[in-house]
Amino acid sequence: MNWISGISDNPFYEFSIILALAALLGAIGRLLKQPLIVMFIALGIIVGPAVLDVVKSPESIHLLAEIGIAVLLFIVGLKLDLRIIRSVGKISLLTGMGQVIFTSLFGYFIGLILGFSSLHSFYIAVALTFSSTIIIVKLLSDKKEIDSLHGQIAIGFLIVQDIVVILVMIILSAMQQDGETSLTGDIIKTVGSGLGLAVFTLIAIKWIVPGLSAFLAKSQELLILFAIAWAVSIAAVSELIGFSSEVGAFLAGITLASSDFKEVISSRLVTLRDFLLLFFFVNLGSNLDLSIIGSQIYPALIFSAFVLIGNPLIVLIIMGILGYRKRTSFLAGLTVAQISEFSLIFAGLGYSVGHITNEVVGLITLVGLITIGLSTYLILYSHQIFKILSPALDIFQRSKNYTEIESIDKEEVYDVVILGLGRFGRRLGEMLEEHSEVRYLGVDFDPVLIAEWKAKGKGIIYGDMEDPDLLEQIPYDRSNIIISTVANTELSQQLKKLLDLNGYTGNYFVTATTEQDYKDLRDFGFDDEHILRPHQMAAATFYEAFLKHNVNKA
Repeated sequence: MNWISGISDNPFYEFSIILALAALLGAIGRLLKQPLIVMFIALGIIVGPAVLDVVKSPESIHLLAEIGIAVLLFIVGLKLDLRIIRSVGKISLLTGMGQVIFTSLFGYFIGLILGFSSLHSFYIAVALTFSSTIIIVKLLSDKKEIDSLHGQIAIGFLIVQDIVVILVMIILSAMQQDGETSLTGDIIKTVGSGLGLAVFTLIAIKWIVPGLSAFLAKSQELLILFAIAWAVSIAAVSELIGFSSEVGAFLAGITLASSDFKEVISSRLVTLRDFLLLFFFVNLGSNLDLSIIGSQIYPALIFSAFVLIGNPLIVLIIMGILGYRKRTSFLAGLTVAQISEFSLIFAGLGYSVGHITNEVVGLITLVGLITIGLSTYLILYSHQIFKILSPALDIFQRSKNYTEIESIDKEEVYDVVILGLGRFGRRLGEMLEEHSEVRYLGVDFDPVLIAEWKAKGKGIIYGDMEDPDLLEQIPYDRSNIIISTVANTELSQQLKKLLDLNGYTGNYFVTATTEQDYKDLRDFGFDDEHILRPHQMAAATFYEAFLKHNVNKA
């Protein structure tokens, strides 16, 4: 394969080969039903020096990766409502700190037991503490769970870990400077810079962004260009003053979160985000030194098992103590079952100051490969895994009074229960409000939406269609009609099974948005009149109200 390495000296050929291999591996992954993230990490290894040695412009790939990360975190901040801090801030802080302390403490002792020195064990333990912001956010976004309760708590974990990363990097940087600056001075400088960044964010939200975005929105191209420039610029400033670029990009997104144009910006940037993140995984895989990890397989397997099992376990315990149900705790816990790209950077810094050896760097690298690969599957198939493990997880939750479930009188009678308050469900609720004699209850998993509806005095509780215990949380048996607006055939079929099993005698309706979903639901036993098809219903209404009477007059 030397000829491939040879022609890749030309940057255009280099990127052509990388993109062609990315498309090929992506297609193979699709055929084998494997996550794209795993295939892209494999792509990085293949194009790296260990196999084809195609990557000859690492600086360019690293730059594209950095921009991709900035856009990813910018979109997360863009979609984040500041009210979420009030709803999940406490649990994120307590659980995040608990996970950091647990992982570093037990990881340190495992290192000692395996024969590593105290200093090496310390570095390994700290490296195991960080979870990958990019991978978690990407997977939750792909699964459309970033707005769910466990998704928002996971984002909180990442923020706590980012703070720990910053502090650790400050300490290591001070060690590298050989006394040029004091550690205390660095910490004071960083805290001051952080406060300045927070103040700037608030000022931008109130006075800078609204007028500027309204002016630029006259041209969508200019608006999108501004959004990208804003994200990358604030990320650069954040890194310049001692924080990570991820923190800056995230704050840049928050400044635009209250903008009227955030949906336009978000939808236009998603494709760019996915393209640029390809280079993050190429950069990650191509920088892995596979030659130094062969002798570390045994300890790497032990540390990987600790991260994959221990991290979710401590989250389950802490969230259970705080009153969260086992399902929420389990789904949130799985998001920390891997180490981060920052772990590899941290190991590199430790190696540069002479604290750890090349073998320890190789060990951390191998743990990263194993945990990132396996945790991707754990997160993608989290609901299926929960169904299998659910009976064994009862010890991690209270018997009653769950934090995320609002107290609701099970004897209360509701005429209609609406499961899912997206566009369709929300509009149904608004139409029902026009009839004061009708009582309805909304059920959704978005904590911000729940807080918003409660503030307006509307009937709403937390609930997730994917939760097999959903019916235990709502007074469904006294309602006349149950409407699911969640367009998912598997969940609709599960709902029918549960309602039939519990002897529900009212009417229940499910939603289908594609022809195939409609056929699948019909084959499963749903009557045609109990399948809601929003697009067809809207088209029929428009035809009857306007087209039918005016088409011949045109």
